[in-house]
Amino acid sequence: MLVLMPLLMMVVMGFIFPSGTSIHNAPVALANLDEGPLGDAFVTQLEFLNSQTGMMELHNATGFEEIKSRIQNGDINGGIIISENFTADLLAGRQANISIITDQSNPQMAATMQSVLREVIRQLGVQYAMGNLSVSYAQIVPYNVQAGGIVPGESSYFQFMAPGILAMVVMMALMTGLPHAISYEKDMGTLDGMLVAPINRLSIILGKTLAQTTRGMIQGVLLLVLAVLLFNVHIYGSVPLVLLILFLVVFSFVGLGIMITSFTNNEQTASMIMMTIMFPMMFFSGVFFPIEQMPMFMQWIAQILPLTYATDALRNVIVLGADIPAISGQLIFLVVFGIAFLVISIPLFNRAMKG
Repeated sequence: MLVLMPLLMMVVMGFIFPSGTSIHNAPVALANLDEGPLGDAFVTQLEFLNSQTGMMELHNATGFEEIKSRIQNGDINGGIIISENFTADLLAGRQANISIITDQSNPQMAATMQSVLREVIRQLGVQYAMGNLSVSYAQIVPYNVQAGGIVPGESSYFQFMAPGILAMVVMMALMTGLPHAISYEKDMGTLDGMLVAPINRLSIILGKTLAQTTRGMIQGVLLLVLAVLLFNVHIYGSVPLVLLILFLVVFSFVGLGIMITSFTNNEQTASMIMMTIMFPMMFFSGVFFPIEQMPMFMQWIAQILPLTYATDALRNVIVLGADIPAISGQLIFLVVFGIAFLVISIPLFNRAMKG
């Protein structure tokens, strides 16, 4: 289930938050308030372009109020309004106004639609100017802008989300496994038998944590393979470096997991505390949403969470092909965080066992 659950989350979140920059068959209302011929000409241009691309399902509307009502009813995703003085402004040499109305309850769709429709309207304006001013496209649009990333290929939301999911799976494997491995045996009384055995208590802790580490690494590797095969996720960096980061994720959470199980009296309480810590961390650490899009106080919280640094390191290696020097800061934080909590947790565990 620790593989199926994050796999299901990747499927759901990947399609809820698409990374494409285009729209397809989006219902859009078009209101032409202009009584002149150029407004009708613009509508004809837009309809022809839409028939070639299939971007929108165009519906006629009478004005802003109807578009507003239909957006509120969920009938359309947005609207286009051609101003009343569209023809008069163009004939007078002024810029004509065209308004784009979007559904603000869906920010992702609204941003995509605004970007696409702005470019479409800009291109239609260029065509109008070329036809009426007898100038070339290069004169109207003198700059040719080409955009690209630092690695080949197109980015996707799956590519963005996969590294965070990997870190989350390894963290969850450890944080959910330790309560059962320690607190459950404490409840059942079997831990007492191990404590009176002629072995060092550190060996007990190491045995429990190494078992959970192995389990988490296996689940992380399995999910990485599934992400590559099912979601076309590309690993542009070093695979051994990815595995090293996953191991450091486990190491950074071992001490925290031991400390929590030391304070709790039973498995249910330990599991509840683990879940209370894990779920906010998943959303604060940039697993599903870029940290830069969060409010500033959330970004401050993210900077003290180990999952943030694990996600950043994995994302830089998998998505950007980074090497060790580029992620040295994240690696150092994970190591220091893990050592600090181990130093704190082992004495607490020993004290709790004596009690």
